[in-house]
Amino acid sequence: MTDRAANGEPTRRQLTRAGLALGGALTLARLPAGPAEAATAAARDRRPTLRHGSAARAGLLASHLRRLVTDAEAFLGPSPTHPWYAGAVLLAGRGGTVALHQAIGTAVRYRAYDEKTGTGVEFPPDQQIPMREDTVFDLASVSKLFTSILAVQQIERGALGLEATVASYLPDFGRAGKQEVTIRQLLTHTSGFRSWIPLYSAPTYEEKLQRVWDEKPVSAPGTAYLYSDLNLISLQLVLERITGRSLDTLLRDEITAPLGLRRTRYNPPASWRPRIAATEDARPPWSGLDRGLVWGEVHDENAFALGGVAGHAGVFSDAWDLAVLGRTLLNGGVHGRARILRPESVELMFTDFNTAFPGDEHGLGFELYQHWYMGAMATPRSAGHTGFTGTSLVLDPTTDSFLVVLGNSVHPVRSWRSGSAPRVAAANRLARAVPVRPARGRTAWFSGMTPASTATLTLPALDTSSGGARLDCALWWDTEPKADALVLEASTDGGATWQPVPFTTSRRGAEPVRHPSGSVTGWSGRVWHRLTADVPAARSLMLRWRYTTDRLYVGRGCYVGRPRVAMADGVLFDGARPADASRIEAVGWAPSAD
Repeated sequence: MTDRAANGEPTRRQLTRAGLALGGALTLARLPAGPAEAATAAARDRRPTLRHGSAARAGLLASHLRRLVTDAEAFLGPSPTHPWYAGAVLLAGRGGTVALHQAIGTAVRYRAYDEKTGTGVEFPPDQQIPMREDTVFDLASVSKLFTSILAVQQIERGALGLEATVASYLPDFGRAGKQEVTIRQLLTHTSGFRSWIPLYSAPTYEEKLQRVWDEKPVSAPGTAYLYSDLNLISLQLVLERITGRSLDTLLRDEITAPLGLRRTRYNPPASWRPRIAATEDARPPWSGLDRGLVWGEVHDENAFALGGVAGHAGVFSDAWDLAVLGRTLLNGGVHGRARILRPESVELMFTDFNTAFPGDEHGLGFELYQHWYMGAMATPRSAGHTGFTGTSLVLDPTTDSFLVVLGNSVHPVRSWRSGSAPRVAAANRLARAVPVRPARGRTAWFSGMTPASTATLTLPALDTSSGGARLDCALWWDTEPKADALVLEASTDGGATWQPVPFTTSRRGAEPVRHPSGSVTGWSGRVWHRLTADVPAARSLMLRWRYTTDRLYVGRGCYVGRPRVAMADGVLFDGARPADASRIEAVGWAPSAD
């Protein structure tokens, strides 16, 4: 592993560690914005507060937001056998505008699950409760974000050290090989804890704590990524020790009250029950506890056994409150007149500390760059989290957009759903709703975002036999890294065989980048690049761009603008000329003005 980026500059991880003073006081200066980040700097400086508005006001394409809802409704039916959720609340926006806030399906539909027939036992129709925009959900592991924010607040104040050992605050924690586990490792899931243990089976609170103290890491701290509820449960115990306040009190005092989150709390009162989405008919063998229909209480067994207040689960909230939280973080820690974090603290939450574990990118509390639920919203700066009950939050600082999907996907039983297809579908639609304006002219060629496909964009045969021909075009790409790629290819035999063409890309303010393989993949900063390539000499040369995706996830896709092939004595092809553009053969690609 190296702490130097490819261009020789220090990485965010190196700068972050260098900027942490002893004792935990945060002294990290705001890092310079990258090209994509700079594009939204002005919007951040305005610190927008949320309001409902049109797609146009949000700078989004309305047609794709409508399709986001249509896609989500499909998962109310067999997905593939049972519904993925009984209902959901969808919220999407950009800047300070919530352009989509819609409820679908039902919040309470089933009173039980019949394991013999594998069917849900429904309430009578007049007792079922439709989903509403303000329906409250058990957030499950999305609760971890609140605990993480509370921890970063204490780091700001110098009461908690990011690189301090957990045992320095909780001496009993240091048993069983955990004496070197740090606060950072709890926040990034690199402590070595296994994913969970059944704390609910210990009869007393003290015995539950003893199980945490006696738990031995399954890997040496800092050597592997393993997502674990025990990390955030341990962090809760640290926070309660150093502040003298319970976690629910900290949540109220430090986050929900300042931000005015009126529907966010642990242990909602009984009066909230009609507005809460039901979860599971919790019974063995699929549940560790025999509770019947869980509705208005935390679903997670360990959180329930801890009195409903836990660092890893237990927070209830609605879509609007989560959007306010997301907007606060995108604003650099402020919403309206309330500031809960400094900008450099938010930077830490959106900084990858897990560079040693590619694919498991993680900031402080936030997961980063995860296509498996962020879909095409995933970038190295995109942050989010999911919850077992069917909840998720995704924030994309590069486009200043945010997405909340709250579904009751364990209603009536957890085994009915698998994967994250509804989350991915919604994220793909929101990503597509963010327009990509052509770099040259009114339109550009767009590859589309279809998984398990190959799209080709082919120029007509050209005579380059005298040599010196050069291709020039605008290029924009954002693909699932490694799995999906865009390749520039040439054929001299009428398209029977194709060979990659090396090219160079350049953008303003950065050094040119050579692509000897003739391909690009991953994230390009979501900005336009100029592509140049020396074209092979041939009597009849064809050039094409081939974009190939796998069956799982896609990025935002690829755009090619105004391809032009010229030689010293003239222009062979110019995509800006209608006659030339009409000769382009597009399979899977289409002109787009966005």
